Amino acid sequence: MFNAPTTLHPSHHSLPTMLFFIAGIMQGSHTASLMHGQDYRLRLTQLLESHFPEAEIYDPLAEHKTSLGYDKLTGREVFFRHNLMCREVDVLLAFIPEASMGTAIEMWEAHRHGAAIFTISPMAHNWAVKFLSHAVYADEADFEAALRNGDVARRIEEILSPERKKPT
Repeated sequence: MFNAPTTLHPSHHSLPTMLFFIAGIMQGSHTASLMHGQDYRLRLTQLLESHFPEAEIYDPLAEHKTSLGYDKLTGREVFFRHNLMCREVDVLLAFIPEASMGTAIEMWEAHRHGAAIFTISPMAHNWAVKFLSHAVYADEADFEAALRNGDVARRIEEILSPERKKPT
């Protein structure tokens, strides 16, 4: 689903080209056909691009801006395709200021397939957040600080290192 080269890139991080998936609240607990604010997606994409310039970043909403209006078949197809994509990514960045069932599923799929999972959420005690995330940041500012000081890149390198994936 992604077409990313596997060679090392010359950016300021010595990580191979990576595939990032921006997961995050869309409908949340709305009972009507509404979406929560989605401005965070552009901000997070820009942050990731500035720190991982060779990375491929996928934002599901960018390709499906009118998804709430999709017919049942199209919506189902997109929902399942996005969940399958989370099996193929290197890094999943979840933005969940409140509970999001779709994001939890994406996190689970990424977790089961060895991706690094970083979550921006005040819900540090929520079990899906707590047990599926490699790191949890209370807000975007905390995540940005971790990007700037290199913590995120170091954690990705540790999580995705071939040594860590070897059977013990």
